[in-house]
Order: sequence, then C-alpha cells, then structure tokens
Amino acid sequence: MRVQVICPHFEPDAAPTGVVMTEIAHRLIDAGHELDIITALPWYTEHAVEKGWGGRPIRRETMPGGTITRVHPFPTDKRNIPARALAFAGFTALATVAAVLRRRRPDVVLAMSPPLTLGIAGWVSARLRRAPFVFNVQDIFPDVAVEVGAISGKRVVKLLHLLERFIYRRADAVTVLSDDLRENVSDKIGVSKRNGRRGRTKVRVIPNFVDTERIQPGPRINPYRRDHDLGERTVVMYAGNLGFSQPLDLMIDAAEALHDRDDVAFVINGGGSERSRLEGLAEHLTNLHFVDFQPPERLPEVLAAGDVHVIALRRGLARSSVPSKLYSILASGRPVLASIDGGTEVETVITQNSCGVSVEPEDSAAFVAAVIELVDDPDAREAMGERGRSFVQTWVSPVGVAAAYLELFDELARP
Repeated sequence: MRVQVICPHFEPDAAPTGVVMTEIAHRLIDAGHELDIITALPWYTEHAVEKGWGGRPIRRETMPGGTITRVHPFPTDKRNIPARALAFAGFTALATVAAVLRRRRPDVVLAMSPPLTLGIAGWVSARLRRAPFVFNVQDIFPDVAVEVGAISGKRVVKLLHLLERFIYRRADAVTVLSDDLRENVSDKIGVSKRNGRRGRTKVRVIPNFVDTERIQPGPRINPYRRDHDLGERTVVMYAGNLGFSQPLDLMIDAAEALHDRDDVAFVINGGGSERSRLEGLAEHLTNLHFVDFQPPERLPEVLAAGDVHVIALRRGLARSSVPSKLYSILASGRPVLASIDGGTEVETVITQNSCGVSVEPEDSAAFVAAVIELVDDPDAREAMGERGRSFVQTWVSPVGVAAAYLELFDELARP
C-alpha cells in the first residue's frame, strides 16, 4: 500500500508530534508499505529553520521505503498570531502543491493536525487522486487557541469552526487520541449531508503509543543530574513546551513555598514563548533550574532524573488536548502531578491507576500542597511509579498503533 502522509514535523525535528509520526512511518515501512512524506524543514526547537536546512523552500530526499518532501514552514514567534496564521497558510500552500504534484497515486492520504489547515492539503490531494482521506487530530483546533485567549474575535472563531467542520465532514475517517476528544469531534460533525451518518461512526480512537522498551525506569543519579548540579535532591520536573497552554507559574509558586528546603529542587526543562517571562519571575529562586530542550535520545535519562513529573494545562484545555508526555512519564516509573481538568484522559488514568496526584487546573494552593505531599513520601512515589509502569505495559505499542492505522486504511480502501 502507498500511503501519503502530510504532517508538520518529521525526523530529525524534535517536536512530539514529529516523533509520533516518525515512529508510525517506520513501522509501516517495516511492514512492507511505501510512504510519501510531505512535511516541514526542521524548525521546532528554535522556531527557526535549523542550520544546514536553509537555502531552498522545498527539498526532496529518499529513504528506505519511501520519499520525504520538506517545505519551508515560515516559522514565526508564537505570540504574533497574525504572522503565525500567515505562516500556516504559506506552509499549507507549499505542502498542498508538493502533495498533488507527486507522480504516483497514493492508496490513502493521512494528514495531521495541528495545524488545522493541513486538513485542506490532505483533502485536496485525496480528492484529486480519488483516495481515502484520514485526518489525524492531535489537538483540537481552534478550541485550544480560544481557551488560552490566543484567538478571541467572534468572526475569526466562527470561521475556524466552519473550516474545522468542513474538514471533519470530508474526511473518510478522523482519528483522535481519547474518548473525550472523540465526543468533541463527533458533536461537531453531527449529521453529514453527504452520507447521513452520525459523526461518531467516522471518528476513531487511536491513541499515541509509548515505547516501554526504550523508556524504562532508570537510576535517579545519572549524567543529567550531574550536568545540572541536582545531586541527590528530590526533583520536581516539568519537561516540555513552555507556551500559553501550560500555566507554569505553578512551578514558581511551589519553588517559592519550598525555597528554604535544601533537599528539594525544581526543574523546568524546555523552551517556548513563555520561557523568558518565567525566567524573569524566578530569577531570585536558587532552587528552580531552567534547562534547554534535550536531544530525543536523552529522554529516558531526563525522565529518570525526575522524582515527580508535572503535567499542567490551563482550565478547559484537557478536553481538546491529551499531553503525550503522560505515557512516557509512566513508562519511566515516575509519578505524575497533574494540574488538569477532572474527567479527562489524564485525570482518569491517574485516578484509576493510582499513579500520581491530580488537582484542579491553575489552583496554586492545591498544587503546592500536592508537591509537598509527594516530596515528603518517597515510598508512595515509588509505589505510584510502579503502578504507572504496570499500566503502560498494557498500553498500545508503536507496532500496535501502526497496525490500527493499517486496519483502518484497509477498511477504507475496500470497494
């Protein structure tokens, strides 16, 4: 089977969605399928095209089992919403042209969101080639942007919701990461005039995988700790993007509350539009350390260095987004401290498996109390980590996720 994949990131880009799509692609190739990848030039880490990749707006290369076409992503500051919208439009236009100009007809087209606009590229390519179109939704847009206040104009929001429904209804299948995201998308699709089916019949849950062989419980005292002078202190860590969606003032509040304890350290590992602001707020704190993004191959070591790992989303966002880091944290045998909406995927996993603590989003007092509870009880942390590890060992593997997509592709390709 020939699969055309249109996605915003692919190796060597370090974006989480790029890691997911790269792994799925390699598993499909291992199973004997041919892939045609349309993606961006690597840019995620510094929000600029990486050194060595500039000079041409489109680059093509071959890989075992397929081809990769990389187009310019027009990277901009995330805080400049108009510029970012133009960047998405430019990237989507180039991706659409690259997709439709490929000579060989795909048997199926898979497009990934965000950005939502890549759904247009996927639909156009699939329609011109008369191939099934599968739309993979990692975060529901524009819901996420509206919740964090990045987009507020009523006309713009209405237009984006119309675009969202347009793409959902024209996809032959929409894949999401959890049951609550399925409900969100299904409600928006409603009854399709094209086929009369309810939205839930075309929305499928295929969760992101966790590689429990690559990520395993490791020693606390490791090179990462030595590199950043963390010693044997109990480390409360947030590792990931530092943007509008993550209320990481909570970490500063907790570091303030425990500033007189020399047995506890806080680490914010990552980058993004909020980092400079957070560093300014924390400049007087000696127990809070900022660390740059680490190479993907160092992820197991980073996770092992933390004794408690934080997941934080602003109120309302967990119904539109599932942080994939949850499963990596659990695979590392470490407990999760989540500041997140109740009744959503992350809170449900934590509660049902007793593998961490969940508090209301953006509740500083509850977050600080949970930090103290966890740092003061190493036995409880160890037990939570063991239960989390046991849970994800039953979770979907990279091979299982690729198999789920192949099963869906085969279903859609049948006459």
